[in-house]
Amino acid sequence: MKKIFLTIMMAACLTQTMAKGLTDDLNYTFRIGYNIGGNAPVGMPETIRSLNSYNFEPNISLGLDLWKDIWGKWGLLAGVRLENKGMNIDAIKRLTGRVPLNDDSGRTKSSIEISVRGFLTDEQRGSLQADLLQNCAEGLDVSFQKDNIYRRSRRLICFDMDSTLIHAECIDQLAVRAGVGDEVKAITESAMRGEIDFNESLTRRVALLKGLDESVMEEVAKELPYNEGLERMMKILKRVGYKTAILSGGFTYFGHYLQQKFGFDYVYANELEVENGKLTGRCAGEIVDGRRKAELLRLLCQVEHINLEQAVAVGDGANDLPMLGLAGLGIAYHAKPKVKANAKQSISSIGLDGILYFLGLKDSQIEANI
Repeated sequence: MKKIFLTIMMAACLTQTMAKGLTDDLNYTFRIGYNIGGNAPVGMPETIRSLNSYNFEPNISLGLDLWKDIWGKWGLLAGVRLENKGMNIDAIKRLTGRVPLNDDSGRTKSSIEISVRGFLTDEQRGSLQADLLQNCAEGLDVSFQKDNIYRRSRRLICFDMDSTLIHAECIDQLAVRAGVGDEVKAITESAMRGEIDFNESLTRRVALLKGLDESVMEEVAKELPYNEGLERMMKILKRVGYKTAILSGGFTYFGHYLQQKFGFDYVYANELEVENGKLTGRCAGEIVDGRRKAELLRLLCQVEHINLEQAVAVGDGANDLPMLGLAGLGIAYHAKPKVKANAKQSISSIGLDGILYFLGLKDSQIEANI
């Protein structure tokens, strides 16, 4: 059987060649146009012309975020081998805007969407998915989605908070001020890797905070570092009518702080118990763990009268896996290795606003509404 080589970076590589003067062939009217630089591999146009077969499931859409070092990754990405079984590429759409060739700003982020048609066995699809996600660590973020009725009708996005919306673990920040930073951080990292039960780890960590003054939470909240793209993403999601929720194993105080600042519709997290202005070292009410996050996701879909397939979940830790698996689109965001290995979608190279591309939005639409 004939073999072909497919690299997920092809559209971006070809665009650079075209930008340097190749004939404007009708087959290559798609353009990305970022000034990445370098020389395209010899023979790439012929390679792309040969991409006319792979047994894809009907109407699958590949949303691809192409990030740094495109030329240097050519050899690596070309190693993703696909058998020649009749793939049809229906469309290739540029989602990011063009940058002039004389732009020296250093911007290299590009995003394209490739829609393909055909048939895939479960085994073939799983293998292809694994190939795509494996390359995420090398600067390629991938969204592999069925192009069905729900593909562009997502209505609810649920986020983990610590290390997803913010570049910190709030409990670690509190622990530093309580003088138990190293002990709490070690337990946190072990829990996020899935090595110990989340409920046990939370109970142990919160107990170490006993006696900390309540006012310290406000100090920590004001110094929270937000992850790249958070503000841009939230402006667009609210503008186009998405409902947004924070489902966190962290704490309600910080979730409500983000809610007030960015306009999240729902916040569910753990409540730190306070008596006489001091933390008691206990949580009040039911602990929000991985199981509870999935329950809350399902509940919010019922409240919003939407199908689970219309929900998106975004998280980085082991306790996010249940909701990532339940949502129609589950995205591991700069995630721990265990989470990334078990998630169907992954973002590892760009900021939170990269989620907008996974939803199929284009820069031209985004910029017009900021």
